[in-house]
Amino acid sequence: IMADTKEGQVVVDIDDHSAPAGSQTGEPNDEYFKRITQQQALKELNSNTDGLPSSEIEARVAKYGKNNLPEKKDNKFFKFLQFMWNPLSWAMEIAAIISIALVDYVDFILIICLLFVNAIIGYYEENNAANAIDALMKSLAPEAKVKRDGKFKAIPAEDLVPGDIVLIRLGDVLPADVKILGEKDSEPCLIDQAALTGESLPAKKFPGDVAFSGSIMKQGEVEAVVYATGMDTFFGKAAALIGATNNAGHLQQVMTAIGSICLVTIAVWVAIELGVQFGHYKHPCGGGEGMCNTLSNMLVILVGGIPIAMPTVLSVTLALGAYSLSGKGAIVARMTAVEELAGMDILCSDKTGTLTLNVLSVDASNLDPKSGFSKPDILMYGALSAKIENHEPIDVCIHESYEGKDQLWEHFVCVKYQPFNPVIKRTV
Repeated sequence: IMADTKEGQVVVDIDDHSAPAGSQTGEPNDEYFKRITQQQALKELNSNTDGLPSSEIEARVAKYGKNNLPEKKDNKFFKFLQFMWNPLSWAMEIAAIISIALVDYVDFILIICLLFVNAIIGYYEENNAANAIDALMKSLAPEAKVKRDGKFKAIPAEDLVPGDIVLIRLGDVLPADVKILGEKDSEPCLIDQAALTGESLPAKKFPGDVAFSGSIMKQGEVEAVVYATGMDTFFGKAAALIGATNNAGHLQQVMTAIGSICLVTIAVWVAIELGVQFGHYKHPCGGGEGMCNTLSNMLVILVGGIPIAMPTVLSVTLALGAYSLSGKGAIVARMTAVEELAGMDILCSDKTGTLTLNVLSVDASNLDPKSGFSKPDILMYGALSAKIENHEPIDVCIHESYEGKDQLWEHFVCVKYQPFNPVIKRTV
């Protein structure tokens, strides 16, 4: 019979010798919590195997912060101005200043309109994409199964605090850095840490070992105590090292190169113009309409030396591409990514090869009982193996498929439970 252990009970290996806190020894949290015993870890975190009381959570959140990576919020005004901060825009801005000096309002208004149209299109599309991504991330917010006040419940992973007791099952992504709890002779679990450490095979973890946020449970089921959250996790520290990088896209590099070439060309011709007009002809120059032929010639050089409509045409083209992709359910976070996608030769993607309705059900008509068993027996044993308190969709579906589920545990006693093993395809 497949059964569960008594909820809320974990036997902890006790070691009487004491160890100094990581903060006192200068050890990183990972090394410190890996070295100390399970009891010492619980004591260090002021926790126990029944979990934290709900009354302590608010104070711990205030002390440690939320269990997420801090998001950098850009100033929307400065983000808008960034669309007018590139070599081509600089040349157009200089041309606008010269137009004002010559009291040429028509050219000034035309140049300013082109600048703002380009900036507005770029800002509008990227702002919409950012809002869509924020909404998507909120809808996909991960949950964690945490024990508080002696009972398990599902909460948003960002609400975890150090000292929480969490349940980690097959397929779960670890929501924080944890120390695994359990009996000394318990079966080890397998955790895939490839995304963090580059290990090609899942790491075998025994009770007392530590596991990192972002890794995936590949085999087994354990309870663990959270010792680090947010930026204090192994993953958070790694993210902090690369968080400041800001690589420009291919199209941005091309645009910068074109703009730089245009500016150099314009500077050469402006220098020649100034040398000829003031050095050779010694023409006077003053502000106002028709008062300075040199400024008029410089305006011609500036406007003629840059592809003045190119940023606007590119913004409109990329915006149309982003709009077309959005109609197919794609979110374009950066408009220049449209050009990069168009230049891609090969897309490598992993797919399961199945299309589903996203609705779990048990097809009782296809059950194939062996000799001495019936279809209701299969459903009953499946319901016994399911742990519905964890709100795992497959377990809930299997449990609900058995008609006698409400009286099921009146006829059975839980002795020992071994979680599903994907190698032997069995729960014991």
